[in-house]
Order: sequence, then C-alpha cells, then structure tokens
Amino acid sequence: MASQRFDFDLFTIGAGSGGVRASRMAAGHGARVAVAEERDLGGTCVNVGCIPKKLFVYASHFADDFEDAVGFGWTVGARHFEWDRLLANKDREIARLNGVYARLLDEAGVTRVEGRARLVDTHTIEVAGRRHTAEHVLVATGGWPALPADVPGIEHAVTSNEMFHVPTLPERVVIVGGGYIAVEFAGILHGLGVAVTQLYRGPLFLRGFDEDVRQTLAAEMRKRGVDLRFDARVARIERRGSVRVVVLEDGSELEADVVLYATGRRPLTADLGLHEAGVETNRKGAIVVDEYSRTSVPNIWAIGDVTDRIQLTPVAIHEAMALAKTLFGGTPTAPDHQDVASAVFSQPPLAMVGLTEAQARERHGEVLVFRSTFRALKHTLTGRDEQTMMKLVVDRASDRVVGAHMVGPDAGEIIQGVAIAVKMKATKADFDATIGIHPTAAEEFVTLREPVD
Repeated sequence: MASQRFDFDLFTIGAGSGGVRASRMAAGHGARVAVAEERDLGGTCVNVGCIPKKLFVYASHFADDFEDAVGFGWTVGARHFEWDRLLANKDREIARLNGVYARLLDEAGVTRVEGRARLVDTHTIEVAGRRHTAEHVLVATGGWPALPADVPGIEHAVTSNEMFHVPTLPERVVIVGGGYIAVEFAGILHGLGVAVTQLYRGPLFLRGFDEDVRQTLAAEMRKRGVDLRFDARVARIERRGSVRVVVLEDGSELEADVVLYATGRRPLTADLGLHEAGVETNRKGAIVVDEYSRTSVPNIWAIGDVTDRIQLTPVAIHEAMALAKTLFGGTPTAPDHQDVASAVFSQPPLAMVGLTEAQARERHGEVLVFRSTFRALKHTLTGRDEQTMMKLVVDRASDRVVGAHMVGPDAGEIIQGVAIAVKMKATKADFDATIGIHPTAAEEFVTLREPVD
C-alpha cells in the first residue's frame, strides 16, 4: 500500500459510474480512498443519461402498446399523458439512486468530498479551498454535451441534459444530430405525441453502425411519422416570440417549441489542472492513456468518457475494475475493449456486437453475410407494419461469427446473449447447432442458413 505521507492511496475526481466503481473496488483491496464530486452522485448515466433516458423510452412506448392491444381483444379507453408526473416520478427514482451510490461509497469506507476538484500538482488535489494529497490520482470526470459555437443563434437550443428537465412537453421539436442520443430522443418525443423533425448533415445517421442497421432504422422511423431529413445543414436559429425557427442552408425554415442539439459530447477536462500537472490530452480534450489507463504522468490515471475510448457506462465500470486490480490487487490488468456490445434505445431499438459488414470485409477479406427481415408474430394481429432485421457476419476462412446486428423489439436483450457467443469466438456451425426457442424472434439467429451473397 502507498506511503502514509499521503492523505489517501487513491483520490478519484468524479463520482460517476466509473469513478464510484474504481473507488469502491480500491477500498475493497484495503486502499485509503477519497472521491470528489461537484454535482450529483452517479454521473451522466444516473442523472442525465442511461437511467432517465430508458425510463422515458418506457413511457413513450405506451402509445404503441395501447394501439396494439386492440388486435388482441382489449378495449382501451381515453388516454391522457401528464409530462409533469413523469418528471416527478423520474426525479424521485434518480434521488433514490443518488442515495444508493452514497451508501455504497460509505459502506466501502470511501471518503466523499463535495465540490469541484482541481490538481495543484501531481499528488495534490484542491477541493473547496482544502487540499488533499494522494499517492495515485484517478480522473473520471466523464463528458458533457457540446454545442457548436459556429451556429448563429445556438443559444436558443438545448442539449440532452436540459431535455430531462423541460417543464412543459413541447408540441414541436427539431432535433439536430445523427448519433444515438438524437435518435433516441426522436423516438421518445414522437411516442409522447410531439411532432419531431430530425436533421442530420450526412447522407445517413448513426455513422459507425452497420449499413443495414442504419437503413432499416431510418425506414422504420419514417413509417412511425418521424420527419427524418438527411443532408440537412443548419444555417442559423432564430427566436421569434416564443417560437424557435431553424433556418437551413437551403433557405427553408422549421418552426419548433424546442430545438435539441445532440451533435456530440466533449470530455470534461477543462480547468482540472491537468496541463499544469503535465497530463497529456488530445485535440478533443480527452486524456491520453496507455493500455492500463495510465496517463503521461505515472501516478495519474483516467477512465471512462474522459478518455474518449468507448463511451459506454459498462465500459467505464470495466475499466474501473481493471484499474483497481492493477493498482491495489497485485494483478496488472488492461481493460478489454474488443467485441463490446452496444444498443441504441431507438424505436424500434437496435443492438450490435462485433464488426459491421464493412469492417469485417476490410479486416478478414472474404466474409459470409446472413440476413433476415420479417414481421414479428405479435404484429400479425396488431397489423403494424414493423420489420425486424437480424444479421450475422461470418469470417469465411475460420467460420467464426465476427458480427451480430439487430433492429427490432428487445434487440438489446437478445444481443446481450449473442455477445457471449461472439466473445467466445463461436463459429457459425456453433450457432447452427444451437436449437432455437420457439416462437421467438431470437431463434432467427440460430436458424439463418443461406448467406445473402
């Protein structure tokens, strides 16, 4: 353990998912640990990310459920949605989770320090005028939504952070962005009865996902009534009374009650004293780390979104556990970022693990692609024209399944199981030898027999 000349063996800056897990695990190894947080415990995921977002997704899906019930013999009466009740219930649940995080830290023996932390030197951290010393420092401050400075009138837009607290549900929203946050909010707001227009400057949103996934989701969102506009660039935003007007470069105008910008997130590294301490950051402001999450300063470490590796809560938690083992468990452990599964809680949802078809062709050369598109059994009675798409990408030489992709109900739940097989390097023959569960959508992954090319 570290020298007693320091106040702590580990001082963590940031009590989000990664910072809390690293602090708890380090304390479990016997380290003296403190964690500083200037906002609410749990970070983005708990307060303005995964948890409230998924609760909003659940809320928005009842519109479909009420409609679909008719096909199964149910008579559903008048419906009325109360936005303020959803906000209050969401806030109550988040407050409960904040308390859970506090209790977990306290029970682990971690010292909680409230306030903004800043490095004074490589071993000294100042919080609210008080200085603390530590043998090791962990930066886990996460990221923050970024608004583009070059768009005139950008001050009239909000980010995803504010959308979780808008006091009145808007009637019309323009969403600018093509990443998962933009796509998810488009589905949420549309499901709650808001007229949604989503703009993206490129030819197709969700860059980095498989092409079939992107095409399928775009078609399904349009079927639902989301106004998707690609190759659309914002020239400026104006406020005319209570109305926001988005003016596009082609001269057309869109009126909205709220303009949501979801065009990227920026690592929270400003004014942390990193530069003065000698910690290297890249052009995005993200902290540069080695395979063990060590920065350019030997005793300073960084995990999670602030490193801009893979911006997912489970990845930050995985990096945290690896770091605790490395520093205090006697087992140097590098986090594993290969074959990380992910989901977008769009409507319908999508999920994937491994390589896209394009990535697989680039890496492996010859591949086999197995794809199926079908209407789920449920919708044979609802009459809803929603297509589920499933896809496997197989390295021809080894027969190994190197990518699995899905768009459709429960995609995240299904791909989580498939991810185990992909991580274990299962072959297509292994998939073929697995007997499906009937009738499910998931069985399609083990009954795909003929490649599409």
